[in-house]
Amino acid sequence: MIVFPAIDLKDGEAVRLLKGEMDTATVFNSNPAAQAKEFEDAGFEFLHMVDLNGAFEGRPVNRSVVEDIIKTVSMPTQLGGGIRDLKTIEQWLETGVSRVILGTVAVKNPALVIEACKVFPGKIVVGIDARGGMVATEGWAETSDLEATDLARKFEDAGVSAIVYTDIDRDGLLQGCNVESTANLAREISIPVIASGGVASVEDIKQLKAVEDAGIEGVICGRSIYDGRIDPKEALKIAAG
Repeated sequence: MIVFPAIDLKDGEAVRLLKGEMDTATVFNSNPAAQAKEFEDAGFEFLHMVDLNGAFEGRPVNRSVVEDIIKTVSMPTQLGGGIRDLKTIEQWLETGVSRVILGTVAVKNPALVIEACKVFPGKIVVGIDARGGMVATEGWAETSDLEATDLARKFEDAGVSAIVYTDIDRDGLLQGCNVESTANLAREISIPVIASGGVASVEDIKQLKAVEDAGIEGVICGRSIYDGRIDPKEALKIAAG
């Protein structure tokens, strides 16, 4: 199981939000590239990034910061936030991002995701962000009438590399990951699932590891790593099993 440390980018800084609300941002590092290097030096092997400004504006915003991160670390990276067309996917992949995460566009234009999987095989991840089990879009500003499982099933045979499943109601609150709903989603589909939202301690990683066979590829950790609640060495040891 992969432990993905998260760098959420807002106005060029590494921040964390509460429940995805932009006005709740806590700045954890004003130098995201240095933060990425710290993560790599701690032993992490795959970095998760979100262009928060991009998610709200529907276009890449923190491009220069992402470029700095990619130049600084050698580990692979995945990036989401404001990626809504094939040209933007191509631009990010050319920049050196290993995988792009499609969220809003997966709801509004699933055909584009399917096309992207054909054009960029192995490079497409779908981000499903759920509030009360219903999919949210536009940087979580809007909630759709689509259930998370129904959206995931649309991409069952498309060639999606993974699904990042975020429980918005827990995101940034350190109240624990919604292991049950994550595992339930993973059992319903054949696409690997990455857990996200609310991961508070190594106990969450242990619980996810226990249901890894359901189809859980990894877990994204944000605030809990930044504030020291999760020790990287311990987390990586548990995930390696």
